[in-house]
Amino acid sequence: MSNNIEEFNDYRQKMNEKILGDNNKVIKRIFNLDTNAFKEGSLDVKTKELLGLVASAVLRCDDCVKYHLEKCHKEGLTKDQIIEALSIATLIGGTIVIPHLRRAYEYLDELIIND
Repeated sequence: MSNNIEEFNDYRQKMNEKILGDNNKVIKRIFNLDTNAFKEGSLDVKTKELLGLVASAVLRCDDCVKYHLEKCHKEGLTKDQIIEALSIATLIGGTIVIPHLRRAYEYLDELIIND
């Protein structure tokens, strides 16, 4: 695993533990809702992760994009499927999404290389 991927995941885990360690009921419920929303339901997990990726790109959240890229990759989505979803995000979000698209491509390449 590349340093970039490892650093992202280590930081995310460390900070999530710190945040959840404060035992704030509202924050814990938001985290729980997020976890449960992406479980299998009427939509499969792959579809939900693609939706999360598109929404994250449109909202321009690089951390969220990385998270959902990794989840999409782990769920077995192909690069072509992921790129197609990112193309929809760029269409919907407009040209302001392009810098985030660049970083998404870079991170996806790292995920694929480190398989």
